[in-house]
Amino acid sequence: MVIYGLSTCSECRKAQKALEAEGRTVSLRDIRAEPLSEAELAEFITEFGDRLVDRGTNDYRALSDWLKASEVDAQIAAQPKVMARPVIRDGDRLYLGWGQTVQSALLGDPAR
Repeated sequence: MVIYGLSTCSECRKAQKALEAEGRTVSLRDIRAEPLSEAELAEFITEFGDRLVDRGTNDYRALSDWLKASEVDAQIAAQPKVMARPVIRDGDRLYLGWGQTVQSALLGDPAR
């Protein structure tokens, strides 16, 4: 299992810690240190579309008007920190974020 995000991202660290506590083997790939390939970015955009960009961040607000009006791939290529995080790859499935739906899908029923 791979978590794509930032080593400084609290949500990425929470996801990694919870998944490892469940016995999952997880690696965190910092997209600043190891940027997404064109193929990976295209796959993520196909899966999540515009939701892949977190428009609520200071990093997004700091983008030029030209970049804000550009496609998702250009925004993330110019400033990887605008990517919504984490993106989690579990086999051939991709998940975005670490909300309750994703947690339930990856950790199972919390009442067990």
